[in-house]
Amino acid sequence: MSTPQAWYKQFWPWFLIGLPLCAVLASINLLMIAIDTKDSLVTEDYYKEGKGINIDLRKIKQAKHLGMNYLLEFDDKYVEISQQGGEKYLAALSVSFYHPTLEERDFSQIVTADANGVYRIDLTQSIEGPWEVRIEGFDQSWRIQQRVTLVDDQQYWLN
Repeated sequence: MSTPQAWYKQFWPWFLIGLPLCAVLASINLLMIAIDTKDSLVTEDYYKEGKGINIDLRKIKQAKHLGMNYLLEFDDKYVEISQQGGEKYLAALSVSFYHPTLEERDFSQIVTADANGVYRIDLTQSIEGPWEVRIEGFDQSWRIQQRVTLVDDQQYWLN
């Protein structure tokens, strides 16, 4: 007659202990990720931003009233913006690109027109993909904003 093995030398007790242990370790890992990672999409001053939406809507309505239309031409190395309609605007533009999920990819630039009335932004990295593009007059009296999915060598109407 053989003597039974000790419990710690058998497979099944360790298997049954290992399953809950894996769940505990995964939970601790997820807790550490949740503590260390900040959600960049949530703003702390949501009330003030909510009130600011009304100002944004007035600026957008003003751009429509003025008939402002811009053509955005996108290439890997640059973005060109030219006015196609509305009152001729000769001042600098504030152009902003907002990525829908990655805040660190957002960028803004104030650009002036060349002799042909074309505003040009030289790019240091590829910006293909979805973006919220905002064009605002330097005096901040009007704004155009539109979601576009940028593809190399394409043109987009912003109005």
